[in-house]
Amino acid sequence: MSYHSDVGKTTTQIFKFAEDPADPFVFQSGEKLHGLQLAYETYGELSPEKDNAILVFHAMSGSAHAAGLNATFDGADDRWTKDCQIGWWDSFIGPGKALDTQTFCVICANFIGGCYGSTGPASTNPETGKPFGSAFPMMTISDIVDSQVLLLDHLGIDKLHAVIGPSIGGMCTLNFATRFPNRVRHVIPMSSALYVSTLQRVLNFEQIFAIEEDPAFNGGDYYDGPHPEKGLALARMIAHKTYISLHTLERRARGEIVRREPSLRAYELTSPVESYMLHQGQKFVQRFDANTYLRITAAWQHYDLLHDAGARSYKELFHRCLEQRVLVFSIDTDVCYYPDEQVEMVNRIKEAGVMCQHITAHSDKGHDAFLLEPDLFAPHIDYLLKQRYS
Repeated sequence: MSYHSDVGKTTTQIFKFAEDPADPFVFQSGEKLHGLQLAYETYGELSPEKDNAILVFHAMSGSAHAAGLNATFDGADDRWTKDCQIGWWDSFIGPGKALDTQTFCVICANFIGGCYGSTGPASTNPETGKPFGSAFPMMTISDIVDSQVLLLDHLGIDKLHAVIGPSIGGMCTLNFATRFPNRVRHVIPMSSALYVSTLQRVLNFEQIFAIEEDPAFNGGDYYDGPHPEKGLALARMIAHKTYISLHTLERRARGEIVRREPSLRAYELTSPVESYMLHQGQKFVQRFDANTYLRITAAWQHYDLLHDAGARSYKELFHRCLEQRVLVFSIDTDVCYYPDEQVEMVNRIKEAGVMCQHITAHSDKGHDAFLLEPDLFAPHIDYLLKQRYS
């Protein structure tokens, strides 16, 4: 594969934890598992004082592979398609980029419950020798954060220079900042929110229902037979329309071929937009696991920042973050996390007396602008990260 990256070729590493059955990882639900692992990658060098680390939380279907080229790694299986091989945030991470690897050590880990090297529903259950499937616990955002705190402990990092994440990764960022306020200096949630809006809750539920109603789902134990590909494809289509603006959708669809779709018995495709959306769904099932999609979506649905951090109000919650500096990003065409959700976030943070800057990126690309247009974000991120670093 011919590809140039400022980061170059990268290697996915594995952090094994909770290996002692007597000391398992305890999920927020109370369920316990041992012998777990997180896949992670690092970019740049950790300083001798270990004070220059930046933790990146990926978005819904991301992975530990945030930058550079990684053609394959153990544990990726056949889901590691061509679409996965270039780091999902390669344009943000590297020498001189928003997350400057000449100054900082950037860390990104695949979520617990994931399907790209971290222990998840598709992983082998040591007690049965078969995939966990339905036996894998439902997760919360706090479970995702807690597992990555264990990774930081393993790496000897007591305090991060920054934590950053887009979309659901921004929710993880806020969870980390408020539950472990003394372990981070700078906090950067991008296109995210304090809570799950009613609209997003409905959209998420539609995706959950699409997967679980697929006859092949089999309660989550489908690994020995056909996978719920139709349900997962539909879930992705439901979500995808919130990731890009209608303008971008129409522009991308111009090259799509309108054809008869065998899986549609009566309806014949009439528009390139339909063909484009169908293609997005069908392409996605080649690289993602339906159970992982359910676990992450359920964690999104159960996101409760106040409850998880043990606070009675947002003022109390963010008052513990007085030593932090927060940079909140909105995208003016975002219909996944609407800009007014970040306005509320900023108001709540400022009411607690925390220094907070709010930047609105003006883009015609919608929610996915945080993936596609680094120039809209990089100067602001760079300024925040370097103003107090020496």
